[in-house]
Amino acid sequence: MRVILAGYNVDLDALKEYKERDVLLTPESLSAAYARISRSPKSIDVLRENARHEVTKARASNRKIIFEMGHHSVAEHAIFNFDILGISRRAVEEFEKFRLCSYTEKSQRYVTLKGDYVVPKELQGRVLRGEFRKIIRLQNGFYKLLFERIRAHNFAAYPGLTKDNQDRRLLENLAKEDARYILSLATQTQVGATINARSLELMIRRFASHHLAEIRELGRKLFASVKKISPSIILFYEANDYDRKTYKELYEHTARMEAYTKKGRKREVRLVDHTEDGDNRILAALLFRVRGGDYATCLQTVRKMSERKKLEFFKKACSRVELYDVLLREFEFSDLSFSLIVSSGCFGQLKRHRMASIVWHRYDPNLGITMPQSVKAVGEEKGFHEIVHETEQFYYRIEKALPGIGDYILTNAHRRRVLMRVNLRELYHISRLREDPTAQWDIRNIAQKMSVLAKKVFPITTMLLGGKSDYPEIYRRLYGRYPRVREVPVP
Repeated sequence: MRVILAGYNVDLDALKEYKERDVLLTPESLSAAYARISRSPKSIDVLRENARHEVTKARASNRKIIFEMGHHSVAEHAIFNFDILGISRRAVEEFEKFRLCSYTEKSQRYVTLKGDYVVPKELQGRVLRGEFRKIIRLQNGFYKLLFERIRAHNFAAYPGLTKDNQDRRLLENLAKEDARYILSLATQTQVGATINARSLELMIRRFASHHLAEIRELGRKLFASVKKISPSIILFYEANDYDRKTYKELYEHTARMEAYTKKGRKREVRLVDHTEDGDNRILAALLFRVRGGDYATCLQTVRKMSERKKLEFFKKACSRVELYDVLLREFEFSDLSFSLIVSSGCFGQLKRHRMASIVWHRYDPNLGITMPQSVKAVGEEKGFHEIVHETEQFYYRIEKALPGIGDYILTNAHRRRVLMRVNLRELYHISRLREDPTAQWDIRNIAQKMSVLAKKVFPITTMLLGGKSDYPEIYRRLYGRYPRVREVPVP
């Protein structure tokens, strides 16, 4: 694994002065200057000048404000960019848990993989290490076979698309995204990340307490790359009992609870909770926004409206919504909670919706697998299942010796349970992106089922749900005309 500090924000005036004299380039000066805004009569540019010329004082100020006064938000003014290379897909799931960060990951849908993978350090010196490599080679070999077979199948099925290079790449990418379902979570990837110092500190602290050696190593390397540049804003980075023991103790505490000994339902998507009176609450929030007054009174007013009046109110609120517009914030006032069973391949995309509340359980072979239809189409269903069977047999052997390490050998086809809560505004975003035909079929299937369930409980405010390509027609059915299309500005 390699962690490279690719960049960080610095005062522009410091960059100009750096050419003329020795000036320390650190994001700490910006954090310190902005922290003083609330308590100093000086203008911001003067505060920045003072901070960049007196870095020692700026660092002392940061420590005092963050540690003694508890104002961690000033650390958010410091931003870091990282190249993360040679990290496993399993580790990426932990890395991308953190909301207020930006990630761009190498896609298994668009890049033909070469078989690189991570061997967990926990297997060092064990016979299991050699067997681990054997299973990975088996999976990787079948990946190459599937890719060639599915690509040939796609070319034969759509000969008209094989003449244009862009169309050929599309058919090849479809083969890659289906073949990858046999690849393991040990498969290497790379990520570009942008993280503010507050989130980075939390990340490093959580990683220090993690049970996986790869995650602990990632945390150490992240800290090592920034500690000399910004020692005053990354303060709490050591392992602690709260992060290390809480879930373990909860697991032990609930061991005898009957509910956890029963087999749960295996339906892919279930709506397990939602805001009662959701349509009315969103419309009441809109009424509150434009008319003011007490929200309870607004809600009472909306409840007295006829269904036709409510629909008119909703239509008025959304009449100017174009394809890429974000719905009004008032759509956040109703929530939906979904219980999902998703493949690792699907989860890799689902977790990117960081504004949702997402918690998940470990991968569970008992939940079965998600196998692409194309695998059946090329006659490799039996071979796929045979490799999955060998993978699972070895998974249980790893788990018996080293609990928690077996996930590395499981494939993108294996499933886990996910609990996901979204407000309706966020569901619209998910729907636009993931229900579109350009979205990958697995997450498109999940998103469509979520939308169907949402429409049953919020029948008015969900009337514009749908993918990007379907939106013009959805809008036309509601308004009797197509939405305005905003022209892309020419630079």
